Amino acid sequence: MVDFLGLLLLGAFAGLTIFLGLPLAVIQSVDSKKKGFLNAIAIGILIFLIVDVFSHAWESADETASSAVAGTASVGDALLALFAMFGGIAIGLLGLTWYGTRYMKQSLVQSPIVGSKMTGGSASAVGDKQELQLLQQVDPYRLSLVIAVGIGVHNFSEGLAIGQSYASGAIGLAMTLVVGFAAHNATEGFGIAAPLTGLSKRPRYRFMILAGLVGGGPTFIGTAIGSLWTSAPVYILFLSIAGGALVYVTMLMYTAGRRQVTNDILMIGFFVGLLAGFITDLLVTLGGA
Repeated sequence: MVDFLGLLLLGAFAGLTIFLGLPLAVIQSVDSKKKGFLNAIAIGILIFLIVDVFSHAWESADETASSAVAGTASVGDALLALFAMFGGIAIGLLGLTWYGTRYMKQSLVQSPIVGSKMTGGSASAVGDKQELQLLQQVDPYRLSLVIAVGIGVHNFSEGLAIGQSYASGAIGLAMTLVVGFAAHNATEGFGIAAPLTGLSKRPRYRFMILAGLVGGGPTFIGTAIGSLWTSAPVYILFLSIAGGALVYVTMLMYTAGRRQVTNDILMIGFFVGLLAGFITDLLVTLGGA
């Protein structure tokens, strides 16, 4: 019998395996084609997560709506579930679109570093090039963090599933979910690291730790909350927010990938990423989850 403290430790383990995929970010000797292929694999993993997230969210919302039609649930519950579904997608997708439009586009003219170099004229060409390279690397860092946020919201819902299984007395199911989600998170770390591969300056370990905690930490939080309090609309809301966020991130990564490799290589990468997602998901499916 697993006690509450043991459950929390297992929830933390399920989330923090995301660090297994993060070391990819420190690889620097990667040309554009290899980076594009790695990027495509990460997109494949994200596509799998999108399908997985939306299927679980819609299954719950659809079940509530069907129950309302059959008279076994209230119309209010059905409307709340549907509002959580579509409202979450709007928050995740349109919210990040607004964020990207306002913050992710960098203007070199507005940069005080570049402005001083343009007016002073005393800096060397080498120094200018290095500064421009650093500025151009802002977007990969922010993209990586946005991916971590999207995955973190998704992992929060996974933690809720673990906690709710424990609270209902289904200890075996909770343990199966821990194993399956731990395997999933290892591949999700790869998705976070993909935008950072091949940069001229190696990512700081502090940033990698932050990204890992943002992406994997919510599994622990969700496990703790799910074991104490359950709510179908909240579960649907967080799943749909995660799905909307992952759609936005996937489109950004696809746009970048198209400039790096051919369509054939992209499709192969998608296949490898999807395969990785489905194989790890078998750990949960075969356990009867």
